[in-house]
Amino acid sequence: MTNATLDLALGKGARTRQALLDEAITQFATVGRRGASVASIAREAGLTPSAAYVYFSSKQALFEAAVDADAAGLMADALPELMGGTFDGNFGRVFSRLLRALPAHPLARRILAGEEGTGTERLNLLPAEARLHAGLTRALRRGQAEATVRRDIDPETFAVGVEAIVIALIIAILQTGGEADPRSSAGVLAVLEASIRPAPLDR
Repeated sequence: MTNATLDLALGKGARTRQALLDEAITQFATVGRRGASVASIAREAGLTPSAAYVYFSSKQALFEAAVDADAAGLMADALPELMGGTFDGNFGRVFSRLLRALPAHPLARRILAGEEGTGTERLNLLPAEARLHAGLTRALRRGQAEATVRRDIDPETFAVGVEAIVIALIIAILQTGGEADPRSSAGVLAVLEASIRPAPLDR
């Protein structure tokens, strides 16, 4: 096989895998993990079920890959700067961008809304979440170096806490009708912003 043929084959494989993921996101978001089938997903993607198993060993593996892909898309759309390791400390913008981007990422929304039972617990295990954690940690370290973030916090630990608070607030908003309570949201944002800002004497 020539290099050109190999590149073409790899490109086709990547496109086929992406087509499966795109269809999986649609179907899992619409009817859930139990309601969707590999056969239906493969058929809509133009493949046979046996061909789908070349890319994903099981329905569970396909579901997890679809969740990660949609979560990664949500984070890339809503938090590009944070994923890249920069953050201006505006937590309100983080929440508003996530909420605005959620409709375009229906499987991530379904998971966060609790429609897959305990599926929200797996958000902490996703590669997409690991990339967000790495970006937030880098951003906090940069802020410490620039004296815009308190120097007495551990960026790794603080990043875990911020992620947990952000996810919990998004879950609460989705599970109570999709509208943020202004008073509660303002309180959460005030706590987050106060916890990150250095005191005047620390600058």
